[in-house]
Amino acid sequence: MSKKLTAPDVEKKPFEVEVNGNVRVDDYYWLREKTNVDVLAYLAAENAYREQELAHLEGLREKLFAEMVGRIQETDDSVPVREGEYYYYTRTEEGKQYGIYCRKLGMEGAEEILLDLNQIDDENDFAYLSLGIYQVSPQHDLLAFGLDTTGAETYTIQFKHLGTGELLTDVIENAAGSAEWGDNTTLFYTTEEANTKRSDKLYRHILGEGQSADVLMYHEPDQLYNVYPYKTNDKRYLFVGSLGIETYEWHYLDTDVPLGDFKLFAAREKGLRYDVEHRAGTFYIVTNADGAVNSKLMTTPVTNTQRGSWQTLIPHREEVRLYNIEMFAQYLVRSERINGLTQLVVTQFDGFETHTIDFDEEIYTVGFGANAEYDSQLVRLTYTSLVTPATVYDYHMGQRTLELKKRTPVLGGYDTDQYTTKRILATADDGVKVPISLVYRKDAWQGQPTTLHLYGYGSYGVTVDPSFSSARVSLLDRGVVFAVAHVRGSQIFGRKWYENGKFLHKRNTFTDFIACAKHLIAQNYTEPAKMTIEGRSAGGLLVGAVLNLASQLFKAAVAGVPFVDVVTTMLDETIPLTVGEFDEWGNPKDPKYYDYMLSYSPYDNVTAQDYPAILVTAGLNDPRVQYWEPAKWVAKLRDLKTDNNPLLLKMHMGAGHFASSGRYDLLKDVAHDYAFLLDQLGLAK
Repeated sequence: MSKKLTAPDVEKKPFEVEVNGNVRVDDYYWLREKTNVDVLAYLAAENAYREQELAHLEGLREKLFAEMVGRIQETDDSVPVREGEYYYYTRTEEGKQYGIYCRKLGMEGAEEILLDLNQIDDENDFAYLSLGIYQVSPQHDLLAFGLDTTGAETYTIQFKHLGTGELLTDVIENAAGSAEWGDNTTLFYTTEEANTKRSDKLYRHILGEGQSADVLMYHEPDQLYNVYPYKTNDKRYLFVGSLGIETYEWHYLDTDVPLGDFKLFAAREKGLRYDVEHRAGTFYIVTNADGAVNSKLMTTPVTNTQRGSWQTLIPHREEVRLYNIEMFAQYLVRSERINGLTQLVVTQFDGFETHTIDFDEEIYTVGFGANAEYDSQLVRLTYTSLVTPATVYDYHMGQRTLELKKRTPVLGGYDTDQYTTKRILATADDGVKVPISLVYRKDAWQGQPTTLHLYGYGSYGVTVDPSFSSARVSLLDRGVVFAVAHVRGSQIFGRKWYENGKFLHKRNTFTDFIACAKHLIAQNYTEPAKMTIEGRSAGGLLVGAVLNLASQLFKAAVAGVPFVDVVTTMLDETIPLTVGEFDEWGNPKDPKYYDYMLSYSPYDNVTAQDYPAILVTAGLNDPRVQYWEPAKWVAKLRDLKTDNNPLLLKMHMGAGHFASSGRYDLLKDVAHDYAFLLDQLGLAK
């Protein structure tokens, strides 16, 4: 019989840092020494301990995984996207981890396989494989593709001749995750700073030349910004932007002159954000200019792009958040949010007649699909809800009719009518109404407290819109109510909802979530012994902060790749992404931000109290949330918590922020987490 493992011990090595006259002691700072054999041994011990503690759930994990696989159509095709004479699509095959990228010349043409990630994986046996760049050249004869094989989100770009299937000798190393073709022999791609992993440069590569000959086209020295390229829908202009959280600036290039120089569109102004599209000699600008908090649509001629020439086409509206537009030769389609719901609004340029695409469900999510054809009467859109699987429609803009192209099959007898979804409102500490989206089997809740899983995020203006998950059915069919707390820090009620959950208002995110939990208890949906919570990344920060503030409300928690060591990370400008985050959290070198961050940082506020059962997941190669944040947090929790509830760390030793890369491996990750939650809820069967 093997020896029973105890929770791993980690040595305290006090590290002092002084900021603004304050001295902080960090006992576990040394865990950031990634190449230290003691650190790696500790992480391995945590993994071994977790595996031992969850060994009794192996059967449940296998059962959950089988259920999840049983609901997906393993051999399947995406809806083809027309681009020129070709129809591009992705397909999957039963038993294979990755997608196969294909096309046909005409809908009835023979299939051409452009890229098979399974073949690449078989030939190399990668622990991790992710496709970050996939760009077919303007003449459809070349493919530029970029692969990440570590999870660190750094890519190697290769080129394939689609006629012969041969790889070109051109190879671009250490690329960031974005690239665009100029003409058929020119690729523009971004690179990143080695330490901070900020995308800071745009290069021009000419096929046939070595990477050392590539021309630097654009460099952004300010660490608040990342560099990103895109093409307008009509392929007429290539834009490269310096994008911060609060401020944007764009330069542009005529794609007919790929060897030319980029021109400034409009000079950088602190707090000014704008995105640009083009049609028939006019630029269309979605912007927050002139105090348009929720954004408005403006235009300017291509002959004069500076701020003084911009004219308002669709004014700012207090009740509507304008996100972005899709441009066609005869139509303009806007993506907006009103009353917390997404919507698409179609305008015909001839007469400027406008209408909204309507849907029947109470809560849902609609957005743009792939729209590669500029001169088209169709806009492709995607639709889903908490009960409706991912659906692809073509909307005929002239006829105002929806054509169903595909609804993702859910096998195993899933019946939408057996489930219900609704939105309710909780009241925050300051009286603000906070939405909660719910989904559950109709027979799961009859007005008496039952098991419930509450999910949250609440940062960067990202809204967790209602969407379907076939894996989640394994929770719902065991009687678990699934809820999403739409806390401040998202944009469900517009930009101000986001601004009231960042900087010196960040604590609203956490207190909103607690208010949602209390409301669910008060309305008899659940009770503390039957409620679990979850969040990932900045949502892991939410989970960590909430556990410090109101641990007694929850039975268990899952914190995925959690950003929990806020102060230490934001003080260190040498690690990836820190400086750019100043516009989300603030700069702790400013005393007011330092004190405020310190008041909620989960790692800094762990206390000697009871905590619920906690599962923490992380990735050793994560460039977004460094692995040592969750590792340090777990170590400090072990030292201070006063309960005997499970505290477990799952460290992916060969992956990054997004866990496993293969679709089956990712489902195994989900089954692992669900088994932990169900066990804590007494539903491990």
